Amino acid sequence: MPHTPIRLANAPALLVSRDANETAGRRGTILFYHGFTAQKESNLKELESLAAAGWLAVGIDNAGHGERRYPDFDRRFKADPRTVGKNFYEVVRDTAREAPKVVDALMAHGLADPAHLGIAGISMGGYITYGAVLLDRRLRAAAPILGSPRWNRSAEDSPHLAPDRFFPLALLSQTAGDDENVPPHHARQLHEALSTHYASAPSRQRYIEYAGARHFMPAGDWERLWSRVLEWFGEYL
Repeated sequence: MPHTPIRLANAPALLVSRDANETAGRRGTILFYHGFTAQKESNLKELESLAAAGWLAVGIDNAGHGERRYPDFDRRFKADPRTVGKNFYEVVRDTAREAPKVVDALMAHGLADPAHLGIAGISMGGYITYGAVLLDRRLRAAAPILGSPRWNRSAEDSPHLAPDRFFPLALLSQTAGDDENVPPHHARQLHEALSTHYASAPSRQRYIEYAGARHFMPAGDWERLWSRVLEWFGEYL
């Protein structure tokens, strides 16, 4: 399966598709964001799975990661916990804010149809996903995995504060019930708040929590989670 390195705006990216990139993009283009300390190549299995379903999968290096890893990465993320948290959310914000430019670049290259745009991400990538969908309404379907819509307590731009801005996005959130890194209740509470705003189309938002699972999920739970991601994009992309 071809892997095509490309730069989209300032973001190093990797295109993965079963067919020609342009052909796959007409069916659907899915941005995919990795977890903290990882890089776009860390999720080749997921990118290839999306591509095998017929879509164009676009792995993105988060700000400060992968090909654009901060020179002082270890210093930024091994300091005082408060500083680490500040730097974590800086990466999340910078990457989410970049998403509209990434979409613009994909469209300029003929690699995306605005009627068939999706986004997903794991852990830090899930945080990014919640923010990106509020910044670019062209994203039609989203599947944040093991992420949170709550960025930090005092953040005015934290997605959890804007449940009225998600509809009509098709949003599937999946979390681990005993996640020691990303508490699941923030995503759960967001979906409870979304119910009013999705009253006319309740099936377009869904929350699934895997009881007893930790951040690194058991294989069986992960397989179920990923099959639901594929089903979600199949239905709404």
